[in-house]
Amino acid sequence: MNKTNQPHEIIVSGIHLDLTPSMKAYVVEKVERLFRHEERIIRVRVELECDTKQATGQRFTAKGHLMINGPDINATVVEAEGYKAIDLLVDKLDGLLRRRASEFKEKRKHTHGVEWSDVDLPKAANS
Repeated sequence: MNKTNQPHEIIVSGIHLDLTPSMKAYVVEKVERLFRHEERIIRVRVELECDTKQATGQRFTAKGHLMINGPDINATVVEAEGYKAIDLLVDKLDGLLRRRASEFKEKRKHTHGVEWSDVDLPKAANS
């Protein structure tokens, strides 16, 4: 199996929140887990939002967007703590990736046959 050693593109941004270098490193460390399951991820974008006007249990919102071959995967988590929101977001994205992979495997295992009785196919020429 050929694996490319290209760096993965991970975009981390904060909305109404100043991201510290330790928080960015934490997001990158957690998101690396997704690349172990699916190596063809093109880009991961994580947005962290802090809304001080919300109740304390819903202060931090973490949004994740996986750009991958096929339909993109999006997830959102609302939590009281920023680091816990990141953990739950990565868990949710990981579950969605696993579900997507199992659906593709299931599709490959259970192919449907095609009936060709109604179609007039040309006769093969005898050589």
